[in-house]
Amino acid sequence: MAQILEKLEAEALQLSVQEREKLIHRLIVSIEGDPEDTPEAIAKAWDDEIARRVADMEAGRTEWVPADEVMTRLRNKINVARNESTNS
Repeated sequence: MAQILEKLEAEALQLSVQEREKLIHRLIVSIEGDPEDTPEAIAKAWDDEIARRVADMEAGRTEWVPADEVMTRLRNKINVARNESTNS
């Protein structure tokens, strides 16, 4: 299986950016199915979510975490995941 994946990856990287975008889209759809909404509806939902989060920040309803703390947490999670995968 690893050899097949390596071959597919090598071939995919030879595609143009547009061809890789299409391939990525097709792979995601094969896993998740087609989106339930139009691209415009999805974009509006994201805009609404961003506006809600900004309003929450401005109103003081969010907890701020320093970037260095976030990065430390992420690095720790990555290290744990790597260790778990090598021990499996």
